Amino acid sequence: MTIPRRSWRGTGALVAAAVVGLTGGVISAGPAVAHTPTWAVTCSEVTVDLTNYTSDVPNTVTVSVDGKDLLPTETFGREFHKKLALPDHDKPVTVRLVVKDADGDGKHSIDQTKTAEVCEEEPTPPPTEPAPSKTPSTETPEPSATPSDEPSESAPAVPAPSPSSPDLAETGSSSTTPVIGGAAVAVLLAGGGILWAVRKRRTAQG
Repeated sequence: MTIPRRSWRGTGALVAAAVVGLTGGVISAGPAVAHTPTWAVTCSEVTVDLTNYTSDVPNTVTVSVDGKDLLPTETFGREFHKKLALPDHDKPVTVRLVVKDADGDGKHSIDQTKTAEVCEEEPTPPPTEPAPSKTPSTETPEPSATPSDEPSESAPAVPAPSPSSPDLAETGSSSTTPVIGGAAVAVLLAGGGILWAVRKRRTAQG
């Protein structure tokens, strides 16, 4: 059985319409999942990752902490990736992310807030005791006793020279030499005086 040519044309039109319908469905579903904003907050930092945005429009992103700008308004295109350090805080703070989608009616813009808790302080390790030094001591030992200026009673006495021992021969002059010389002169004078007196007596008797 041969199908008329007119029927073929009708079948082709139906197939084309089905393809267009499917394509349109895919195209219309695309923008719903295109924009992917992701951000995370810890006690010390904020991480922002924005992907699949329209690249030829001025999208903007802003991050603030308790109403103060942490990231002033910045323009981006298709993607934006940033890691921001939070200021020191001793109580929880509120972090706000504002993303404005400049494509179409801006239905993918977001305005969200998260809380950054206080970071727990790490415990301080206990102080370590210093290891004992292996260097030998340089202290000088104290003397056992102070030496005395007085001679010890147990020291042997120096023996005195014996009176009976012969005197050593003198090889030079002695301190007694002038005395001996003077005595000799006195003896000579006395002898001369005696001789003179004898002679005078003989002369008187004669």
